[in-house]
Amino acid sequence: MGSLRTFMRLDEARYTGAKVPDITPSFWVAKILSTAMGEATSDFLVFHTNPYLAVAAGGIGFLAALALQFSLRRHVPAVYWLVVVMVSIFGTMIADVIHVVLGVPYTVSTTLFAVSLVVILWLWNTTERSLSIHTIITPRREAFYWATVIATFALGTAAGDLTASTFGMGYLNAAVLFSALFVLPGIAYVARGLSEVPAFWTAYILTRPMGASFADWFDKPVATSGLGWGTPSVSAALTIAVALAVLYICVNHQPRAPDTNA
Repeated sequence: MGSLRTFMRLDEARYTGAKVPDITPSFWVAKILSTAMGEATSDFLVFHTNPYLAVAAGGIGFLAALALQFSLRRHVPAVYWLVVVMVSIFGTMIADVIHVVLGVPYTVSTTLFAVSLVVILWLWNTTERSLSIHTIITPRREAFYWATVIATFALGTAAGDLTASTFGMGYLNAAVLFSALFVLPGIAYVARGLSEVPAFWTAYILTRPMGASFADWFDKPVATSGLGWGTPSVSAALTIAVALAVLYICVNHQPRAPDTNA
């Protein structure tokens, strides 16, 4: 009960501005690149280093980045994207552990992650009366936001592997499929009047399997429908690409005033 009361009081504090970035083309570029980079980097660390140490280091890095993010009272792009990258890397590790080590089928894990995401969104909307990212101006709302982000990464990872492996589509076909699905919410938002919130979160979920499928296509062996470029090369290239995308965002970042009506 004490923890619950503490969580409920988190809404009493206010940040100096929204703690998440504006949704721009550069946001989507960085998001897709970070998902692909997380997939390739996770595979590299797990299969080319000690897997137990890799998972432990990934968990510590993720918690440290998240703690740094919550310690700030304003949006700092470099810190925000550090958390996204760590969620991508550590989330991939956990999803792989659930399947490879625990033997949970992708159909089961995908279903469980989907249910978890729905529950988190329901709790968020019930508590805050809005799922809009423009209202992330309190610690409690940010906690809901990051819980949702983590759930979307877990769901996207499992769904991507389910499509490419269990359904036998292969990495490229899965990447093309999720790319096509990714643009649909944007089209519906512009042409059909779909509201911003469902359009954003639907597209956000789809970036994970799309980016991961492209990464797997580049680095997996030819025998498993990949190009065989190898995880070290692909991981390094994507890390540089993410760094450049985030640098561009940092250079062009303009601080926003908080939404006092949120």
